[in-house]
Amino acid sequence: MNRYVLVLMLIALTICPATKAQKAPTLEQFLSAPFPTELTAAPAKGRVAWVFNARGARNLWVAEPSADGSYKSRQLTSFKDDDGVDLGQLVWAPDGESIVYTRSGDLEFVDGPNPNAQNAPAAIEQELWLISASGGAPKKLAEGHNAAVSPKNGLVAYIFKKQVWLTSLDGSTKPEQLIHSAGGAGELRWSPDGAKLAFVSHRGDHGFIGVYDVAAKSLIYLDPSVDTDIEPAWSPDSRRIVFLRIAVAKSRMPFTPEREGEPWAIRVADAATGKAQEVWHADPGTGSVYHAMVAENQLIWAAGDRIVFPWERGGWLHLWSVPITGGPAKLLTPGNFEVEYVAASANGQEITFSSNQDDIDRRHVWKVSPTADHPEAVTTGTGIETAPVVASDNKTILILRSDAHSKMRPALAASKTELRDLAPEATPADFASAAMVTPQQVILSGVDGMQIHAQLFLPKNAGDGARHPALCFFHGGSRRQMLLGFHYMDYYSNAYGMNQYLASRGYIVLAVNYRSGIGYGLNFREALNYGAAGASEYNDVEGAGLYLRARPDVDPARIGLWGGSYGGYLTALGLARASDLFAAGVDMHGVHDWNSEIPTFAATYKPTDRPDAARLAWESSPLSSISTWRSPVLLIQGDDDRNVPFSETVDLAEALRKQGVQFDQLVFPDEIHDFLMHRSWLAAYHATVEFFDKHFKMAEK
Repeated sequence: MNRYVLVLMLIALTICPATKAQKAPTLEQFLSAPFPTELTAAPAKGRVAWVFNARGARNLWVAEPSADGSYKSRQLTSFKDDDGVDLGQLVWAPDGESIVYTRSGDLEFVDGPNPNAQNAPAAIEQELWLISASGGAPKKLAEGHNAAVSPKNGLVAYIFKKQVWLTSLDGSTKPEQLIHSAGGAGELRWSPDGAKLAFVSHRGDHGFIGVYDVAAKSLIYLDPSVDTDIEPAWSPDSRRIVFLRIAVAKSRMPFTPEREGEPWAIRVADAATGKAQEVWHADPGTGSVYHAMVAENQLIWAAGDRIVFPWERGGWLHLWSVPITGGPAKLLTPGNFEVEYVAASANGQEITFSSNQDDIDRRHVWKVSPTADHPEAVTTGTGIETAPVVASDNKTILILRSDAHSKMRPALAASKTELRDLAPEATPADFASAAMVTPQQVILSGVDGMQIHAQLFLPKNAGDGARHPALCFFHGGSRRQMLLGFHYMDYYSNAYGMNQYLASRGYIVLAVNYRSGIGYGLNFREALNYGAAGASEYNDVEGAGLYLRARPDVDPARIGLWGGSYGGYLTALGLARASDLFAAGVDMHGVHDWNSEIPTFAATYKPTDRPDAARLAWESSPLSSISTWRSPVLLIQGDDDRNVPFSETVDLAEALRKQGVQFDQLVFPDEIHDFLMHRSWLAAYHATVEFFDKHFKMAEK
């Protein structure tokens, strides 16, 4: 034996015992990478900003182009703690030299009391801050949220206590209430010349577009009506405003299908007189009910005086455009797919968006002109790319991207095949990417025959001939779609990491895109009898369970289900109606009685006023089937939940006790629906794993 071979053998003997002793990655490592939100392009200097949430510490980052075309990034703020304090609503100053942002409060339900998930003894305030893009200490501007920076005169409009307030960007003036009006204000939009401010005045069953003249200190409303006017967009010359008019529909009940209704319209108004006329209206039938795209503004005043807008004519959410003078609408994005995350270049000549075109369970980025009908692919491949923005040069596109093994991160789309991460150093070395599996696309049948897409996570020992425990995961929303990789929403990015962790522990996991979700067209989203109108999604819950039970690698006695929010609803529904199929479940802040949940999103709903609808809503609720619920369940919720009342969990726990059903509970005092604390997510997920391990007799790894 030569000396070289002997050395190699000694090295191998030294390494092997250490390798065997290595432990599998922890849950913390599966969730350790930061998550980016609010990728926002500056109006100058090519800069872009975003927020990174790294294990609960939320910080503002910025990147700018170098002479060689690459981007250099840096962290601007220096928050270090998992303190439950949110940060977002980024707005650049016109010169691209500073950023206004909102810190603290609930950035979803902004008009409610400020959450205190960290149980701090002091009062929590939601505040606007200003920071230089070059760094330095941030400066507090005012108490409030949703800032809008004027493009010309150094003013900042914002919302405080549902009213419009004003301060200066340099902090030299004292904040003052700008407008005193009925209703609650939102959607602040400055005119390009900075002389006027448009906003939406929400008034319950109707809404107006207001225009405030800063110099004249005067206020007018544009063509007021009984309908709801939203989404004002200014003309480049600051003389006109285009807006959406949504027809009154007081009989509409949330969480029920609505495929057709009174058609919505686009109107244009003179910003000085308020007089308006209709530019275009939706046809009756498919697409008559307005469905929004994900965008800063639903209407884009594009080059050539064309208005770009979303419409579901044909059954898929697409981009269309129409001349401001009126006429037939032109379809810009034909095909059986849906657009999402739409943004325009500053010159209005290019519209960028993400969609699932040609890849229905992923997202890629595309671009199209306001008059074209053949979008051009910006990105391709097996990754997921979304949330595009166009830099101030009107050509550079920046995106968020992920894949099956890597979390979302900001990147430069240098070409279709070359994506350059803006801050690769932000991903920690201990992130468990190598331990993850690549999920498989699965198409299964609900028990009524509807085709349902899902992602299947197989543990690395799935082919060992043994029967493994299996879990169905149901997302929330229900207007969501899980993908073949890390998701672009923080909540579901965490859930994807959790499903990967469960797979690493030997569980087979099936993430189910049940009916009433997005991505598969209007009729799938507005599925007949879904939600409070019949719970038709239960067909998919049962179908997913039967699919797993029929697999030779699944132990039919160890099939569970878990999910949050709407996914918690379906988890509870599955346990209540099919305890013989589902042996255990984890229900995170789920809906258990639709008649208690609907008022959260429709304040005027009273079950006694609509007895037939209320009866059907009850029959569609898990609590109505409590008599057949036998399987154990873990209930998890924060008691400051603004999306699903905490009473939903209280009422279910009481009913389960009377039924004699075993349940565990994990309650987070003062936490909201989408947990603000990273440690709340970890605690919830650790409890979930321990619960399933206990009931499915899984050995600790």
